[in-house]
Parts: sequence; structure tokens; C-alpha cells
Amino acid sequence: MFILIGNFGSRQRKIHASFQFFLFTTIGSFLMMLAIFIIFLHEGSTDFHVLYYTSFGYEVQLFLWLCFFVSLAVKVPLFPVHIWLPEAHVEAPTIGSVILAGVLLKMGTYGMLRFVTPLFAFGNFYFNPIVFVLSFMSIYYVSLITFCQIDLKKLIAYSSVAHMGYVTLGLFTYHFTGLQGTLFLMLSHGIVSSLLFFLIGMLYDRYKTRLIFFYKSIYSYMPIFTLFLFFATLANVGFPGTIGFVGEFLLMFSFLFVSKIAFVFASSGFLISITYAFWLYNRVSFLLPFHVFIFSDLSRREFFITMPFIVMIFVFGLLPYLILEILEPVSLFILNFNPFLFSF
Repeated sequence: MFILIGNFGSRQRKIHASFQFFLFTTIGSFLMMLAIFIIFLHEGSTDFHVLYYTSFGYEVQLFLWLCFFVSLAVKVPLFPVHIWLPEAHVEAPTIGSVILAGVLLKMGTYGMLRFVTPLFAFGNFYFNPIVFVLSFMSIYYVSLITFCQIDLKKLIAYSSVAHMGYVTLGLFTYHFTGLQGTLFLMLSHGIVSSLLFFLIGMLYDRYKTRLIFFYKSIYSYMPIFTLFLFFATLANVGFPGTIGFVGEFLLMFSFLFVSKIAFVFASSGFLISITYAFWLYNRVSFLLPFHVFIFSDLSRREFFITMPFIVMIFVFGLLPYLILEILEPVSLFILNFNPFLFSF
């Protein structure tokens, strides 16, 4: 990713973005490496099968939890260590943004799922309110920043950060339905965000700009592109029948059992995301033309790149059990290692 952004980026700040990405990731990795050394000194092993059944002291566990969580929060990314992601997305080529959104961000939540939640049960219980606050800050603060963006790619990048806030929020509910929704939301975010970045990249290939100001009424000469962007927007806001709806519905359902206050805050956050998503779609697709050059619709290559994403959006949205049956053992595994929160 460092090479993709720094060498194949699209604008003048690509070197700044690549080093910012590298430094944030490296500093977070040092914290995790420190925690791994302490675990090895404490237990004499770094084997999962040994550590899953190891009981760390409370003070040691809290320190290890902080090291792991901060390093992985950089990857997610969570507020306030999210500032590297919009810059990296804007400067990266299209394929770099797709790898970031579809794969790399999931490494943060995967690490929380694989390391933090099973190994440090007391730490999860102790720091759970802080995780909720940071997740809500990621949702609200970043969503409000999204309204101020004039760059298409940066707007989608901030939207991606806000959606990852819901993923961490659901991951630390430790409710079976919430965990199912979180895992499904990780999958849907990877598919929908990747599709949006592909579509924005196709616009950039034609116009050589990502300023929203220059894109108006493209439905009149790019109808297939406009339709695909509409489907991606529906999935991004969690419209029923799309892949985005399933994870968000399960997540909101779990909040009714975990916290009514969390339900209110999370539902209002979804309303904000609906507002800026359709505001963007309307600005790009339907306003009167102004400083716009007419280009051709999606080529055959571009159509076959984006069509599999559209198929997955509706297949997994209408038949979610195809994924939920696979995710069920994972959710049960997490709950078994968190007796504090499960009983709470």
C-alpha cells in the first residue's frame, strides 16, 4: 500500500499520504509488538491454544488490552486515529482504495475479533464504555465532516470510517445478534465501499477531477453508471433487500437488548448517513448541467468489473442465511470467552 499510494497516486500529496499511512500503521504495530513480548515473558508462549485458556492478572490484562486495541483502532480506523484514511483514499489509485476499503480495514476488526475479545475478557468489560464512546464519536463526528466534503473520493472515505464505527460498536456489544450483524456488516462494507470506489474511479478516468461541483445530470448520457451508483447508494444506506440492510438491522435489534440509549444514537447516525448519501447521489446525477463534458457510459470492461458487486449486493441482501450460517460459530466462540460481559 505504501508503494501503491506513493508511486501510483493521483495528486501532489501522494508522498505525504503514503508516509502518513506508514507512520500511523508502524506506531500502532509497535504497541502490539510490545504487548506480544509481555505475553511471551508472562506465559512463555504465544500459541493461541495456550493463551485462550490463560488467565492474566487484571493490571496486566488492562495494559495488554490497551496496546492491542490502540494498534488495531489505527487499522479500523476509529476516532481520533482515523485521519490517515481519507488522505490515503484520496491520493491512492482506484485499486489502492478498493484494497484499503475491502481488505485492509477489516484487518483491524479481525484483530479485535481474533485477539482482543477472546484473550482479555476483563479488559473488554472494563473498557467497554470507552469503546462505545469512541465508536459513536467515529459515527457522528465523521458523518458531520462528510457533509463538508467537495471531493467525491474523500466523501466516500469518510463514509467508510463512519460505517466502521458501527462495526466496532457491534463487536463490543457481546450480544449474539449484534455479533452476527457486525460480521455481516464487515462483509457488506467491503463489497459496497469497493463498488463505490470503483465507480468514482471510472468517473475520474473520464473527467480527471473528483470535485462534486463538476458532476451534474450525468443520468442523461451515463444511464447504466447512474443505475449502478443508485444500487450502491441504496446498499450504503442499508435499504431493505440489499446487503447493507441485514447487518444494520441485526445490529439495531441487538441494541434493544443491550442499551436503549445506544439504539437511539445508532439509529440517528443511520439517518445522517442516508442524508449525505442521497445528497451526493442527487448532486452527481440529477442537477442541471454546469461545466460538464459528455462522456460515454460504462464500457464492457467496466460493466463486468462492477456487475459482480451488484449481484452480491442483492443476492446476500435477499438470502442472508447463506452468510449467517457460516458466521454463527464465530459469534458463539466470542461469547464463550467473555463471561463478564455475557453475564452483564
